[in-house]
Amino acid sequence: MSQQGRRHLIAAVLGAAVAGALALSAAGQRWADVTAQRRAPLPPVDGALSGSDAAPLVPAAGLVLLAAAVALLAVRGAGRAVVGLLTAAAGGALLWSAVRVLAGGVAGAADDLPGASGSSVSSVAVDVSPAWPVLALVAGLLAVAVGLLATVRGRGWPGMGRRYERTPAAAPPRTDEDRAQEAWKALDRGEDPTEFPSPGTGSAV
Repeated sequence: MSQQGRRHLIAAVLGAAVAGALALSAAGQRWADVTAQRRAPLPPVDGALSGSDAAPLVPAAGLVLLAAAVALLAVRGAGRAVVGLLTAAAGGALLWSAVRVLAGGVAGAADDLPGASGSSVSSVAVDVSPAWPVLALVAGLLAVAVGLLATVRGRGWPGMGRRYERTPAAAPPRTDEDRAQEAWKALDRGEDPTEFPSPGTGSAV
């Protein structure tokens, strides 16, 4: 494997793994606080939206990226291009999800919170914490870059496992003891070990 190809492969594997870990980490955090005001005398209802609630594609994309990191090592040739396309698609899903949340598109997810919807609710306020959507955005950009790299260059990357393949061991030299044992085995078969095969009947060398 060339040094450049090895560096590209290692960079792609690490990039996919890091992007997947960032996405899964962000998905488990609180992305938004929700306050639903209800008509008197009912008190307001407070709730929180995690990344998985606000953007269900984020944890799914994170799992895809972790699987892609392993697949980049396991496959070769055109298979890496396919994995690269899937990686880029997962990155695109992260980008779309993060931008959607940052743009305020979490109203539907807020309605799913207990007490945050219904005829008694007069208004719903959603306070988005931008740090975690931005982290998902960074993960998406990294995943897209890795996916494009694997799609364009991945076909020429040899498999990492080739350097660890064992070469057949050379046969040890025959000793006098080995020759003696072969002679006794020939005698047991009723053959004379001192006779040479006649031309045309012996095995070809």
